[in-house]
Amino acid sequence: MDNIPLLALLAALVFLLVLSAFFAMAETGMMAINRYRLRALERTGHRGARIASDLLRETHKLLSVLLAGNTLVNAAITMLVGVMTIDLFGQDRVVLGVATLVVAFLILVFAEITPKVIGARYPEQVALAASYVLKPLVKGFVWTLWIADLFVRCLLWVLRIPTEESAPQRLSIEELRILVLESGQFMPKKHQSILVNLFDLEAITIEDVMTPRAQIEAVDLEASVESLLTQLTTAYHTRLVAYRGELGNLAGILHLRKVMHLLRAEEFDRKALAGLLAEPYFVPTGTPVFAQLQYFQENRQRIALVVDEYGELQGLVTLEDIIEEIIGEFTTTTPVKSQVYAWDKDGSALVEGSSVLRELNRKLGLALPLDGPKTLNGLILEHLRDIPDAGVALKIAEVPMEIVQTQDRVVKTVRLFRPRASDLARAA
Repeated sequence: MDNIPLLALLAALVFLLVLSAFFAMAETGMMAINRYRLRALERTGHRGARIASDLLRETHKLLSVLLAGNTLVNAAITMLVGVMTIDLFGQDRVVLGVATLVVAFLILVFAEITPKVIGARYPEQVALAASYVLKPLVKGFVWTLWIADLFVRCLLWVLRIPTEESAPQRLSIEELRILVLESGQFMPKKHQSILVNLFDLEAITIEDVMTPRAQIEAVDLEASVESLLTQLTTAYHTRLVAYRGELGNLAGILHLRKVMHLLRAEEFDRKALAGLLAEPYFVPTGTPVFAQLQYFQENRQRIALVVDEYGELQGLVTLEDIIEEIIGEFTTTTPVKSQVYAWDKDGSALVEGSSVLRELNRKLGLALPLDGPKTLNGLILEHLRDIPDAGVALKIAEVPMEIVQTQDRVVKTVRLFRPRASDLARAA
């Protein structure tokens, strides 16, 4: 290379560094690109996305070309710097050692780290642009690497590593949840909330969303006609549970619209009222909420009575209860759910003992345990293993609380105190 001008050698060195940087940047960009974003672009007819997808379907060929090109170019850079060093300074070993360090620095900074950082930072732009160059390279040179590929396959066979293409990775529920939560700039907050709530439907049961037995609005068919009329005309719901004597002796479900016909015809009495009852629909407490939504659809039902393993009534669940778990509360609320959960200025909140733990966690940002009792009263009784008196203070899941009122072996009112963020993180 004695006859080649030094300027030409420097230009060749710069060109090789740029070429090596291209291979490094393209490799990182192609491997880091979001495959789901790529599929979306491909469906819109984006040519670069289609080419990139074709390349990624045969990853071993793509990587073979990228790694072979990068290795050959880096070897050429090392040889070129060595020749330039000998031409300028002779074959002094110290100078050659310094030249080796210099070429390693050049390759590391300009052909490896910097381009790979750019490829990782802008994978979509890099991959789509590089795919136009990589496609002909893969077609033209991949077959020249069949010997290296043969050795690789033999080595993988010896190591008992399968050479078949692995199935495409599927996102788990938790990964989908994170994906939705991190898509704030692309999705309205309300849509985010609905999607996250949908993911939770598989994890919760109807016991988490039902109206407890003590809060069910029901009518006693053995009550006086005047009492029945008063209760029916002031009822909040259009469908009521009917029983005889005590709530465990269920008679059926009464629709108020049918009762109106009796009143118009002046035929209202207990016998006529009993004839309007629909057969109750029972479901076990452990039924997943999403499964129950399907059961409502298949059975054309809107209300179900929740029973335990012994057939004892535990509560009531409606189609509206499940829909509220997905889209949030409606503008109208029942009297038993009318409480507004919010922190006062002093950092406390006065709540009823019958409050559902899921609602408290959601509205007050707490982390009360949900794997046991479903209400605050049940959680306190389980924690203390006793019926507490008013004025007793305790802490559960880093949430300080004070018993304000107890009645009939039940915690009626509790004052919660806002925990510190660090305490909540530790409890979670």
